[in-house]
Amino acid sequence: MINVFVLQNGRLNQVPIESRADLLNIDPVWVDLTAPNDEERGWVKTIYGVTLPDEDDVKDIEASARYYEAENGDLHLRTDFLLDEDEGPSTAVTVAFILARGKLFSVHNEDLPVFRLVRLRARSRPGYITDYKDVLLDLYATDAEYSADALEGIYLTLEEVSRRVLQEEFSDADAASTLSLIAHEEDLNGRIRRNMMDTRRGVSFLMRSRLLDSEQFEEARQILRDIESLDNHTSFLFDKINFLLDATVGFININQNKIIKIFSVASVVFLPPTLIASIYGMNFKSWFPELEWAYGYPFSLTMMLASAIAPFWYFRKRGWLK
Repeated sequence: MINVFVLQNGRLNQVPIESRADLLNIDPVWVDLTAPNDEERGWVKTIYGVTLPDEDDVKDIEASARYYEAENGDLHLRTDFLLDEDEGPSTAVTVAFILARGKLFSVHNEDLPVFRLVRLRARSRPGYITDYKDVLLDLYATDAEYSADALEGIYLTLEEVSRRVLQEEFSDADAASTLSLIAHEEDLNGRIRRNMMDTRRGVSFLMRSRLLDSEQFEEARQILRDIESLDNHTSFLFDKINFLLDATVGFININQNKIIKIFSVASVVFLPPTLIASIYGMNFKSWFPELEWAYGYPFSLTMMLASAIAPFWYFRKRGWLK
């Protein structure tokens, strides 16, 4: 799918493209391609003289291949954008940017919320976008804001986890669901941190390329400051996640120790009766002990019962059964 945007009165307006002729009749500032087919790639190459990278090139993560200037002067960037799914794990989608002919070309395999937000904001704020470089900087700034929103979601989830861990009754089922939540938030937090690192590299490359004017350079510096502030939050969340993980594992160990304590108490309680029964059974001359002493069985059973109650009463008095 190909999305083409023209700049009109400082606003990005999308132009519907159904054929090659539609692309010839406009002068776009941003050409965004989502999972483009061979025909759409051919249109971009023949009309604008830009060769789009294929899927393998987009996913190339070598440092030398992510940011470079081609022989014809085109700037190529590879940047990861966060895709946070409400259901299922979050992912990072690599986007290939090409700055050529006064236009921004972007290629990615999935539609991203950051791109939708940029399109909506550009329509509602006239004068916010002046050229293709502003579009790219706005994408990076919106990516930082999207990551900040995702961090706020992690904060809310961890608050719920904290209340669940600190509740009076914390069962093994609660521990299992809590560990699942913690693992999901830890994965998301790590992806946000990696995403911010990649965005910082992309913005730094633009600043070093001397392509930005003074206002755009200052905006790029502000984006880097925003990313730095997010790094502090991700570090704090890592510490909080580790604390909640240790607390959850600690409660699991406590629940397991309760089970072990039951077996320990049972073994101590039944040990004296077993000893008495063994002594009683070995100290009669005839084959029928009840004929040797009429009160033998009642006496031994009474002793066995008393020897079982005494340890139980002692444990209860010391509070070891609570």
